[in-house]
Amino acid sequence: MKAPKLCVALDLPTKESNLTLAQSLKIHSKNLWLKVGLRSFVRDGKEFLKELRNIGDFKLFLDLKLYDIPNTMLDTLDEIHKLGIDMLTIHASSGVKAMKALAQYKQETPNAPLIFAVTALTSFDEETFTQIYNAPILNHARNMAVLAYTSGCDGVVCSCFESKAIKEATHESFLTLTPGIRPFGEESSDQKRVADLAFAKEAKSDFIVVGRPIYKAQDPKGVVTKILESLQS
Repeated sequence: MKAPKLCVALDLPTKESNLTLAQSLKIHSKNLWLKVGLRSFVRDGKEFLKELRNIGDFKLFLDLKLYDIPNTMLDTLDEIHKLGIDMLTIHASSGVKAMKALAQYKQETPNAPLIFAVTALTSFDEETFTQIYNAPILNHARNMAVLAYTSGCDGVVCSCFESKAIKEATHESFLTLTPGIRPFGEESSDQKRVADLAFAKEAKSDFIVVGRPIYKAQDPKGVVTKILESLQS
């Protein structure tokens, strides 16, 4: 079984602290993805992406969860592609038309980023999810994943609890990216559907996202080293 790839969330309160974190992880840059979320991108912009790229051989993951009309999403993807991003997120609930348009763009555009569609945010539990979507999380996530798969997306964002069922409903090669990973059982904080490394591997996650357990650690590089070793074992 192929080991999941590690994405480190750059969610610190300043650009400088995020750059310091990235610099400390430079030794692992060929094996890491750096996730730049909405807060960091709005605050620090495209210049921040250039600075990250200058540090090492990291892959860059822009996690903006695009959700708009198809033309707007397509135009935004074109601008994101110009930034040299390797992976981005959209919402599967933006619809088949939008997802197909983005997938077609990717097929026709050299070096376009991987496109991952969000199925259900990992901050939801069953009660709060049902209040909004009037459906169980697993059923909804699986249905959204099938739409994303048939539309041509590269994969979906889901929790480890849905990952295996999504692969069974689509294809083993359809990628799953699972946030909310607490590598060694750390506190879950505002995430509800969390998992440790063993669960992530069992769930066949292709990418895992780790934030607080790395950037709040006294030795972030040591934690990343330990995670990478555990993923390969």
